[in-house]
Amino acid sequence: MQKLSIVIVNYNVKHFLEQVIVSVEKAICNVDAEVWVVDNNSVDGSMEMVADKFPWVKTICNKVNVGFSKANNQAIRESKSEYILLLNPDTVLQDDSLVKCLDYLDNHQDVGGLGVRMIDGKGNFLPESKRGLPTPKVAFFKMTGLSTLFPKSRYFGKYHMKYLPENETHEVDVLSGAFMMMRCSVLEKVGLLDEDFFMYGEDIDLSYRITLGGSKNVYFADTTIIHYKGESTKKKSANYVKVFYNAMVLFAQKHYSQRMAGWFAFWIKIAIYLRASLAVLFRGLHSIFLPSLDFLCIYLGYLGIAKYWELYHKFVRGFYPEIYYAVHIPIYVFAVLFAVFISGGYDKPFQGKRLLRGAVIGALALFVVYGLMPKNLQFSRAILALGSAWALGILFFIRLVAQFLKLGEINLTSNSEKRIIIVGNKEEATRIQQLLNRSQVNHQMLGWVLPIADKTEGFLGGIHQLSEIIEIYKSNLVIFSGKDVAASEIMKTMSQFAKSGIQLKIAPDKGESIIGSSSKNDPGELFTIEVKYELAEMHQQRRKRIFDILFSSLVLATLPAFLIFAMFNKSIKLIIQNVLGVLFGFKTWVSYSNSKTSEFLPKIKTGVFSISGNWKNTIYEGDVNLLYAKEYHVSKDFNRLIHSIFNKPL
Repeated sequence: MQKLSIVIVNYNVKHFLEQVIVSVEKAICNVDAEVWVVDNNSVDGSMEMVADKFPWVKTICNKVNVGFSKANNQAIRESKSEYILLLNPDTVLQDDSLVKCLDYLDNHQDVGGLGVRMIDGKGNFLPESKRGLPTPKVAFFKMTGLSTLFPKSRYFGKYHMKYLPENETHEVDVLSGAFMMMRCSVLEKVGLLDEDFFMYGEDIDLSYRITLGGSKNVYFADTTIIHYKGESTKKKSANYVKVFYNAMVLFAQKHYSQRMAGWFAFWIKIAIYLRASLAVLFRGLHSIFLPSLDFLCIYLGYLGIAKYWELYHKFVRGFYPEIYYAVHIPIYVFAVLFAVFISGGYDKPFQGKRLLRGAVIGALALFVVYGLMPKNLQFSRAILALGSAWALGILFFIRLVAQFLKLGEINLTSNSEKRIIIVGNKEEATRIQQLLNRSQVNHQMLGWVLPIADKTEGFLGGIHQLSEIIEIYKSNLVIFSGKDVAASEIMKTMSQFAKSGIQLKIAPDKGESIIGSSSKNDPGELFTIEVKYELAEMHQQRRKRIFDILFSSLVLATLPAFLIFAMFNKSIKLIIQNVLGVLFGFKTWVSYSNSKTSEFLPKIKTGVFSISGNWKNTIYEGDVNLLYAKEYHVSKDFNRLIHSIFNKPL
């Protein structure tokens, strides 16, 4: 019998999976262990990567997403070990994490389940490392926010047990499914994960059954792991609230008396509706807050300029009519902000060039339309010019203030140049630098730092001097070589810089990705050498959709003419047949060249016309779908339609 079986359930997180297996490989050097990866029908090439780079890993490939519980159970049933570790793919272990945990369990036979201290990718302690049982009272305190208001209270704060020191080992009620080490003998007694829990709640249920079976659950503080917590971005969504609290209802119905479970379910459902409504409201307010603030500030500026012009300019006789202030100026403001929106000025990560482009395009469009208006509606070109200049200035000023006050996620430098320091030996530092170059990351390489307390020619210093080096060279990104720097040293550094705002990333040994604190939630912060698709950008998809709507509206507005030409042109006939489908978003005018496109390309609707033609002088010649996705611009859709209507090849 082996000592340990490690089970990792994967779903479309290839780069994180690679990193965790690398860390596991180091951690099992002195342990008789096997590793299982159970894949829930990923489409990102995860299992191909495992087969290529880690052929010693045992795999189970599901044809559908069977959920977290069932996937874990599949591997547990196949394993023959003394201990089982359920491990999330978005984690990183220290080299001695497993040895320490196994030693503790060997010396404490009354412990059936063990969890560890977890930090996120920025070095912040994750409170779910230790949790209390969600009894009706505990759940009520969490749902009402009392546990958040009084986190250190033993009465109100039992859900996350923050009254227990994070650096001390304690007995707890609930372990986190991100790292859950258990005795197989205990699992044989209490049963495996309950497969009725598709996502969330399964760790709570199993932890409770371990204690009911007479064993203890322990929070083990003598080792630390990284957990990137990818699902955190979803916790403000209505769907997350529903799924999570329904899992709590299932737990109550399973373990509490019928009457108590009924009351618990009643209050949980009330909480679901309340929290879901708040989630929807919060997301709505969050999405409109910045555009609303922009609108208000630009309008007030226009108002001030117009009033000043009205009262003090010698060429203005009388006063502007009320309709100018109530209708015309709001339309001016809306036009500018709509252009900013179309240009991606509100997309994350924020890019100043998108904001500038949108504001300029909006201003130019205003002047064009203004020049075509009747003379009685042309009040003042000067106000329009000054107002446009004000709009551009105030848009940037608002974001500068937000960045200074650290409000929300606005950061003028979030997509600017990365000032990078690499911690690693020369060979790996060179490889990481080459990866950055091939990834086309906008960066400046400041230098290399040795992973030991030393200084060698060509290096800025040793890792013990990292704080001083960062301060002197004004670095905003540090990349650690996973091969050269021990995970424990990386985590120690993460904790040191947790509140500094410095980005910290890890480059796994031989990996083709660089993963950091926000990578799980922000693909733009995941540096890889893979092809980057312009069509995957939100602002490009928005432009594509707007083009579909505008062209559909044009067809409907000139339908009689289109009907006449349809008698002689098959393409125009096809346009008329599909105009409503495109208008309402069921189709798009132009899509990939066939239905069997690569699963890695950005997903778009079925096209009325397919992209085709001769794409020459590119490395993608012969694969028009790949080129279309990589270099997408709305002009490609327009050109395809024009050529289809006039029956000309591209």
